[in-house]
Amino acid sequence: MQLLALPGPSGGEQPVVDFLLAELKRAGLPDSAIATDQAYKKSPIGGATGNLAVRMPGTVKAPRRMLSAHMDTVPICAGARPVRMGRKVVSADPHTGLGGDDRSGCAVLLATALEILEKKLPHPPLTFLWTVQEEAGLNGAHHVRLPMLKAPKLAFNWDGGAANRVILGATGGYRMNIVVEGIASHAGVHPERGVSAIAVASLAIADLVKNSWHGLIERDGKRGTSNVGVIHGGSATNVVTDLVEIRAEARSHDRKFRGRIVREIERAFARAVKQVRNEQGAAGGVAIEGRLDYESFKLSLKEPSVTAAVAALTAEGLEPDYVVANGGLDANWFTAHGIPTVSLGCGQNDIHTVKEWLDLDHFAAACRVALRLASI
Repeated sequence: MQLLALPGPSGGEQPVVDFLLAELKRAGLPDSAIATDQAYKKSPIGGATGNLAVRMPGTVKAPRRMLSAHMDTVPICAGARPVRMGRKVVSADPHTGLGGDDRSGCAVLLATALEILEKKLPHPPLTFLWTVQEEAGLNGAHHVRLPMLKAPKLAFNWDGGAANRVILGATGGYRMNIVVEGIASHAGVHPERGVSAIAVASLAIADLVKNSWHGLIERDGKRGTSNVGVIHGGSATNVVTDLVEIRAEARSHDRKFRGRIVREIERAFARAVKQVRNEQGAAGGVAIEGRLDYESFKLSLKEPSVTAAVAALTAEGLEPDYVVANGGLDANWFTAHGIPTVSLGCGQNDIHTVKEWLDLDHFAAACRVALRLASI
């Protein structure tokens, strides 16, 4: 409940870091066990706080295990006031999300570390990792300082869904910044001299929708998604708008098909630019920059991290529910870094909406599973 109430959007996770460290040090964690990095300096959104790692030497000889969760929440969770309603936690403010994504995962890790520290439980070498800026493009996991993780051989990430959920893989995502340039003019006196960047952008988006390259995309047995999510432009109704800035994305588990979606977006904007001209025949322009947020992956059922997770779930009487996610996870980048990571649920529901709620029974089960994976 304390973690849920803390502010901490992407790039502003410091209050969460401060809370975690205060609780861990109160339980006896030495400063020598703590490490941070400057992943935020490589992030496109900046920030001032890096990933937080806690490394515990093992009391028994065994491969190192890593438990991870991300600290940031999406903007809709700003001002969340968590309250309990029976075996649920919801936001008291109907206009905000709860932030269980992923403060519940943070709490799973914290509860596990505190249990081990306070009860001096036997355990293998452990790395607890709380990442930054997952919601802004997996920036913390992407730019994590790998040496501070101490080369874990097994890795488990808590980030959403029922406690018995075993996320074996996730889609790949590509983000685009699109700048449409028009020609400004007085919209009442000489609109014919202008080229509306808003008109160009509208035609391009309509083109994508008409030709089924926006939203859910299914072609020739391939599947993916695209979305134009942010548009900024214009200053007054009496000015033909000369600049529109757009943020869009494309996703697919198939790398080549995702590339095709990106190309179709680029072509739609190129066609739209040619359709809007002023009385002199001049057109606007478009500039598109893109970057890979994360590549898709899928783990084998025989992957050691998967078999260990399944064993822990089964021991807690939970039947594993295997899924492949259509959203990105920190596990995408951990796996790309050579640390195959399985993601598990911790009771989050209706994330990224004002209806978000946390199932306390599933959260408690996730804590028990985590303790099994972290102790001997």
